[in-house]
Amino acid sequence: MSKFLSNEDTTYYFYILKCKDGTKYYGHTNNLVKRLREHIKGQVYSTRNKLPTLIYYEELNSRSESFKRERQFKNGRTRRETIEKMINSFPQAKCQGFNSQTSRYFGTMSYGHSFFAP
Repeated sequence: MSKFLSNEDTTYYFYILKCKDGTKYYGHTNNLVKRLREHIKGQVYSTRNKLPTLIYYEELNSRSESFKRERQFKNGRTRRETIEKMINSFPQAKCQGFNSQTSRYFGTMSYGHSFFAP
């Protein structure tokens, strides 16, 4: 099988978004920039009109790993304190690369609030 047809080199992501209402959204994808664009454009029901910002992500080797990681958070197996420690210790500069790629396409809101933290 061709390298281009196989998923052996695909990176999958588990990610956490923080919404303007203070809620968090947990998800997984194989294209983080595209998925962030969908969230910002309101194409994802759970984050529509909530101005989500990427605050954490992990790179994983398979879809099943990323899905399993997402389920750990959504099922409540990971305690709130652990999640907050994980987010707080994550270098936000890593998120800025993804945030800046999506902010180029969406700019700022009419009331002057950027979609993403500086």
